Amino acid sequence: MSTTFLDTREANRRDLPALIELYQHLAEGDEQPSLDLAEEVFERFKAYEGSAIIVGQTAGVLAASCTLIVVPNLTRGGRPYGLIENVVTHSDFRNRGFGKQVLLQAVDLAWKADCYKAMLMTGSKKRETLDFYLGAGFEQSKTGFQMRRVAARHDD
Repeated sequence: MSTTFLDTREANRRDLPALIELYQHLAEGDEQPSLDLAEEVFERFKAYEGSAIIVGQTAGVLAASCTLIVVPNLTRGGRPYGLIENVVTHSDFRNRGFGKQVLLQAVDLAWKADCYKAMLMTGSKKRETLDFYLGAGFEQSKTGFQMRRVAARHDD
């Protein structure tokens, strides 16, 4: 596949089946929600003002996506911050700039929502993954901690 054009937009309910499948390229074998549950979660997600699931489509396929959550905040003059999660590119479409395109659209939406920062975390230690985020303009400047109820993916 040599397609290089990516049409980016906010996801809608009709995207959910393809989006659920795309997430298998993020965590192969991860448990998938039923479509009914996905629709319910999507409706709850839309209640977070300024938040969006960005999708990138090419050749009729959802090729890349990421999620932006705009988090209300009482510091920084009451300005919110953006949390980016679930950054994924379909394995057939990697290394074409698609992931960077959806990621930068999420950052642009964060700025439009008056966020004072946009941040993300990765559990990956792969140099190419870290270089991807650095190349998109993110800096590796904080130390992250987490407590999990579900085991983390292992990224060898």
